[in-house]
Amino acid sequence: MASRRAVLAVTAAMMLGGSHYGAAMAQSASGNPPGHAPASGGGDIPAHFKPVLGEYDYDKRDVMIPMRDGAKLHAVVIVPHSVKHGPIMLDRTPYSADQITGKVESPLVAESMRYVFRDLVQAGYIVAVEDVRGKYKSDGDYVMNRPVIGPLNNTKVDHTTDAYDTISWLVKNVPESNGRVGTIGTSYDGFTTLMSLINPNPALKAAVPINPMVDTWMADDWFHHGAFREEMMDYIYSQTATKSSTDEWWATGHDDFSLYMRHGSAGAFGKSMGMEQLAFWQRLTEHPAYDAFWQGQAVDKLLARTPLTVPTLFVQGQWDQEDIYGAMAAYEATAAKGDDANRFLVMGPWYHGQANGKGTSLGPFDWQQDTGAWFRKHVMLPFLDAHLKDGAPPANIAPVTVFQTGTDTWRTYSTWPQACETCADTGKALYLQPNSGLSFDKPTSTTAAFDEYVSDPAKPVPYRLRPIRPTYAEDSTWHTWLVDDQRFADGRPDVLSYSTAPLTAPVTISGAPVAHLLASTTGTDADWVVKLIDVYPDSVPEQPELGGYELGVSMDILRGRYRDDPAHPSAIPAGKTVGYTLALPNVNHVFLPGHRIMVQIQSTWFPLYDRNPQNYVANIFFAKPSDYTKATDRVFHAPDAASYVQLPVVAGSDGTEVAGP
Repeated sequence: MASRRAVLAVTAAMMLGGSHYGAAMAQSASGNPPGHAPASGGGDIPAHFKPVLGEYDYDKRDVMIPMRDGAKLHAVVIVPHSVKHGPIMLDRTPYSADQITGKVESPLVAESMRYVFRDLVQAGYIVAVEDVRGKYKSDGDYVMNRPVIGPLNNTKVDHTTDAYDTISWLVKNVPESNGRVGTIGTSYDGFTTLMSLINPNPALKAAVPINPMVDTWMADDWFHHGAFREEMMDYIYSQTATKSSTDEWWATGHDDFSLYMRHGSAGAFGKSMGMEQLAFWQRLTEHPAYDAFWQGQAVDKLLARTPLTVPTLFVQGQWDQEDIYGAMAAYEATAAKGDDANRFLVMGPWYHGQANGKGTSLGPFDWQQDTGAWFRKHVMLPFLDAHLKDGAPPANIAPVTVFQTGTDTWRTYSTWPQACETCADTGKALYLQPNSGLSFDKPTSTTAAFDEYVSDPAKPVPYRLRPIRPTYAEDSTWHTWLVDDQRFADGRPDVLSYSTAPLTAPVTISGAPVAHLLASTTGTDADWVVKLIDVYPDSVPEQPELGGYELGVSMDILRGRYRDDPAHPSAIPAGKTVGYTLALPNVNHVFLPGHRIMVQIQSTWFPLYDRNPQNYVANIFFAKPSDYTKATDRVFHAPDAASYVQLPVVAGSDGTEVAGP
């Protein structure tokens, strides 16, 4: 047996390389590698091992930063060795500073950081990422979107004070700092970036909020105009169940449509998941209307109170599937105090957070350039350099830089929206017509005054083709659903579709389309979903899969009970014609010749939004199965009762085209 082991060792050594032959022969004689004694207790792992990092081109410092109330917040500070006197970019996050700064372990800082941070460290910035209060390694209690000190927060700390104290500590304790700090972040981190602008630290010189959470009732994460976004329940669960977010949403099922239908109301589903134990879920379900609880947290309202003193670059994604409202709302709110010198806006053809990464395409749409890299190189870095670096030149960027879809070009403007820049272009009404028509002319027919459909909560319209995978499943395409082909809904008996003839000239829109519906329902509550769609020609030779494609350009939902007052819901009078106004998300788009403009209208969009029982109940979160009823909904297009979408059409110049990379 010993002879066989020796032969096998020699053979393996010869296969791996001749240099191992002698060692193999030595081991065959003694049973141990030459020069190594057999293990004799203590194991092979030392009690303390100190890595030699001489080849690293950066320092990674793990620090605990004291706050004014005695709590300490954990942060990771990345200092490139090339930076001796540079600015700090601060990201305050609930998503783990360790995970954000340690995606890949590498001795090269450019390889260890994700896109936006990689660009920053390569450009000479120090990066600090901090766990917000109560998450991961930070002390204190975590409160979802912790309100500012006041009626909704009776403590002495909030995100404004924590940002202030963090910045003060960084400029005093990071010796490589030049004393200037910028804040940056996406989504929740975009929210904390905006909060740093309220009573800002004097060392804060610039901010870049990307897709920030701003008003989570009006049209960001939790609700859109009163309709609850059920698909965000898994986020609430994972974010608030544990400090380290280790308890993952465990609901079973391959198709979210079936899963949510099986449980009925959102409240019933939450109870089945044990979410009544979660304080934020309790608060959310207790406040279905836009009452003082939500209004007091709306960051755009907070920003509107005082002038914007810190130069801020607001970044919006045209197809942001999570926070499509926030950046634009905050940008518009800061106009109230005459803060134009400090306000800058960017909108790109991006899903949520895509500005941070690779932006070459979205779904089947190829922009023929990396729009994310272009934005960071030509807008973000010049903006930050001008305000944070010693002796840097002026940024020389436009007040507004927006990607125009359709022509697929970057364009610059002096202000936004374009359709009301001079109040000469105030938009153009696009009227619903009989026989599924759509026209800029008012309807004239008096014989076909309306279209109708039966809305059945037992058979809701899915928001995308089934199976609908869970939002954060490995195979989920959640980030691209807003550009899904809408033909799956076109033709359903509970979806109304209206279309223009093929266009003979381009139609450019720049701003927020606004739907004005005149409608009735046999129920006492209803949801109204309005989709503005670009219908591609039947044949697109250069990309055949886009033939007839129905691209959602701007889409949203309104819960009918809030038609008059978001804070005070009221039943819809059954059978009465009622007016509804719904502002759709901002767009910068050209409907090209040969394309058609389409409007779709429906009353369910499931399970992205919870089902309306269509029978008025006090709190839809806790609707009982018996509350859900069918209703017949009518949308009117008579000469004296015309429904229309006000398009922000730009008739003249649509800005200056910017050369791509």
